[in-house]
Amino acid sequence: MLESIFDTPLAIAGPAIIGSLCAFAIGGLLLVRRTVLPRLRIRVEDSEFSGSMLQAVMVFYGLAVALIAVSVFETYSDVSAIISREASELGALYRDASSYPEPTRQQLQAELRDYAQYVIHTAWPAQRTGKVALRGVEMLNRFQATMTRFEPATEGQRALHAEALRAYNQLIEARSLRIDSAVNTGLPGVLWVVVLVGAAIGLAASFFFQVEDARLHALLVTLLAAFMGLVIFMIMAFDRPFRGDLGLEPQPYQEVFDVVMQDPR
Repeated sequence: MLESIFDTPLAIAGPAIIGSLCAFAIGGLLLVRRTVLPRLRIRVEDSEFSGSMLQAVMVFYGLAVALIAVSVFETYSDVSAIISREASELGALYRDASSYPEPTRQQLQAELRDYAQYVIHTAWPAQRTGKVALRGVEMLNRFQATMTRFEPATEGQRALHAEALRAYNQLIEARSLRIDSAVNTGLPGVLWVVVLVGAAIGLAASFFFQVEDARLHALLVTLLAAFMGLVIFMIMAFDRPFRGDLGLEPQPYQEVFDVVMQDPR
């Protein structure tokens, strides 16, 4: 149920997150001002102490959320780099295969074209739902079997074959990193608890001030809630690199297929 939040359009998720925090802020403030503050004897000195406590809470919360936000964005960028790397290795391997003699060349290139199409049209939609399509392993194993059956006859072919094997191994490594990112990338639940509960605590701490004008108090608390909501929304948007409106697309693979893998026939 909670995972479906990451598939919600950003135009809906953003206002929902910010609106929820603002509603909590306004509702909590009204409740505290009506039922709690009248029972407390708040002096000027108390407000100064409360202000210092609120500053301390927000400093610690801000540091934690800042580190989380930076980590989430760096992970998003790293996954994007992994995708570009895998697509580049796929294109390099296809070019290496073009130097093999027939009929090995035609078979290798056909298998790589099938794999590229599989990643774009089958594996990628599965990734966007947090799943892994497993047929890609079978396709790459078949490609490896075809390549290892080839026996180089000259020094040039031996060098070409060694380079192709190196590119293949790097493709496998990049693919494994991409799949691991599709399944395991994301903030642990405990960090989401820190982000959400910390926001609630920070907002609640801002309720306990004796501000004469309730409208001014509500306005300032609402602005604080809106800012917190924006930060949480940003973390949510980048937390799952393959999910939602900002989910990474298979564009690098499509470019390799369109530019490098055009069937000469």
